[in-house]
Amino acid sequence: MKELYQFRNLINELVKRDIKKKYRRSVLGYLWSMLNPLLMMLITAMVFSHLFRFDIPNYPLYLLTGQIIFTFYSEATNFAMGSILENGGLIKKVYVPKYLFPLSRVISSGVNVCFTLPAMVTIMLFTGAEFHFKLLFCVIPLLLLMLFSLGIGLLLAAFAVYFRDIFHLYGVLLTVLNYATPIFYPTKIIPLEYQGIVLYNPLTYFLQAFRDIVYGNVFPSGEQLFVCTCLAFGSLLVGGYAFSKKQNNFVLYV
Repeated sequence: MKELYQFRNLINELVKRDIKKKYRRSVLGYLWSMLNPLLMMLITAMVFSHLFRFDIPNYPLYLLTGQIIFTFYSEATNFAMGSILENGGLIKKVYVPKYLFPLSRVISSGVNVCFTLPAMVTIMLFTGAEFHFKLLFCVIPLLLLMLFSLGIGLLLAAFAVYFRDIFHLYGVLLTVLNYATPIFYPTKIIPLEYQGIVLYNPLTYFLQAFRDIVYGNVFPSGEQLFVCTCLAFGSLLVGGYAFSKKQNNFVLYV
């Protein structure tokens, strides 16, 4: 914590650089953070509402809550994975705690999520969803997901330095996770023999906790929050340990 405080200005600059880089030479700039989830939600909602006809009330909001969670995780871990390689020149020149690079990428993804929340409010207004005080607690699953993503990001960043194939393999894994997470379909349609795929998917628990608050107007159960907390800190411990073991040799491979 002392080191984080000492390098707080560097973290701030790295986060601002990542956000500016994402929207560089873009006419609409930061508005794309709100427009992207809205446009994806509209396209997906039209396809699944009319072709598959899932019997889900307020399907646009149901869909958007899933897309916010998955997009956050996907973006945060993808950005963190390449953070060491992209900052190899700086790592070779000066001493900087190397974990700051994946950390700044995850934080910048968290900032982007904050930009998407107005899109969620817009859909809630448009569909007549109920606004309630429980909405304030939706930050809890988001913060836990941020810790989980940081742990995965540290793990990926460490191994990506040595094995560049992990970029391609992780892209395939994200595609699998996209279909194994109940983003656009209800879990009740999954055949019994395949329900384990969803239950053993960690993103399912973060998504369900977030969806319970925003879409279901209920607090997540204590058991659900406990699982999310264990996944978050377990991921952080494993990722942090692997990163600390590998970081001394990064300079030889970047």
